[in-house]
Amino acid sequence: MIKAITGTKDILPEDIEKWYLIENLVRKVFKLFNYKEIRTPIFEETSLFKRGIGEATDIVSKEMYTFDDRSGLSVTLKPEMTASVVRAFIEHSLDKKSTLNKLYYISPMFRQEKPQAGRYRQFHQFGAEALGSNDPLLDAEMIIMAYNVFSSLGLKNINVKINSLGIPSSREIYKSELRKYLSDKINKLSEESKKRLDTNILRIFDSKEANDIEIMKEAPLLLNYLDEESIKQFEEVKKCLSENNIPYEIEPALVRGLDYYTNTTFEVVSGSVGSQSALCGGGRYNLLIEQLGGKPTPGVGFAAGIERLLLACENEGCLNLEDEKIDVYIVRLDSDLKHEAYNLALKFRKKGILAETDFAGRSIKAQMREANKYGAKYVLFLGGEEYKQNLIVLKDMKSSEQSNFRLDEIDKIEDVLCR
Repeated sequence: MIKAITGTKDILPEDIEKWYLIENLVRKVFKLFNYKEIRTPIFEETSLFKRGIGEATDIVSKEMYTFDDRSGLSVTLKPEMTASVVRAFIEHSLDKKSTLNKLYYISPMFRQEKPQAGRYRQFHQFGAEALGSNDPLLDAEMIIMAYNVFSSLGLKNINVKINSLGIPSSREIYKSELRKYLSDKINKLSEESKKRLDTNILRIFDSKEANDIEIMKEAPLLLNYLDEESIKQFEEVKKCLSENNIPYEIEPALVRGLDYYTNTTFEVVSGSVGSQSALCGGGRYNLLIEQLGGKPTPGVGFAAGIERLLLACENEGCLNLEDEKIDVYIVRLDSDLKHEAYNLALKFRKKGILAETDFAGRSIKAQMREANKYGAKYVLFLGGEEYKQNLIVLKDMKSSEQSNFRLDEIDKIEDVLCR
């Protein structure tokens, strides 16, 4: 038997309503903030992610699904969305259409990671990008939108963590100080952190190795090396969050895993999903658009994982949706009325009534079991002695009351079903 590939998951009908609920909520929240949906191809030129995310990152160096197409072009299934949105922004000159482009997406992503709870190799994210303004209020807006989605789902065990990475010049000064601090501790670092000394030293803060964590507890903090403008921007972000009752804590070790971040960086974490606690992450990336060939343009955004969000909701008892009920199930009392039953179902559906009938030639008893399985509010009996008298019988499944209608009174049945 062929099974789904490790790290992928089928979304079955019994789960899809939860996905619809989240997707619809996301669209509602983003529209309230005037964000417009964008959809980009599922694969891009590999060079986009190498330049945009950074070749030294784990995503590019270890996790991407990359292959050559028949023309020899190296293409990659997108591991994240920001680079793709920026590519589309540049390619279609969106800056000429609007000074500020507020965009959102809901899309599958692909990373060859080790599968675990809430983490898959094909996973789904929603997120937003605001391109064209350096206003710190937009940084706060990203956090507010994400927080609104999570709290609207009923999640309680969530926490916002924020930090500032400053601008590249101040960050280089800090990196130099960090190297000095680590210079006599290199031999105690994990092999992975030793590699990061030269490729992406800030990522040592992300290490899960006990020795690394202990060493980095005493490391100098980037917040103490920020330039005046970055400090001012960070203070404005904090002020906006406080004014809007968004609880947050400053996490000086929060550096995020992508090279393109500047200034504000943040995560919203949950205590309900185990070790992979981040529900979403994001920040400002004022250099990325120029880095990918566009004009110097500030940007800020975030992305949230839907699978991990569903896991948090499950663990906190949110999203306990009732099974969808149909309005009416048409039971055939006579097998030769198959077409009549089906055509009647079609008439109801044209009126927006959710109707179903039997397709397996089942007994009356079996059809009634099927009606109960679907949670039918009404059952319409077609056939028998009543049908010979030009009548059909409608049964209210809650009260068990039955009413007779003439075959030419379908409109009256529709009125009952639409109540």
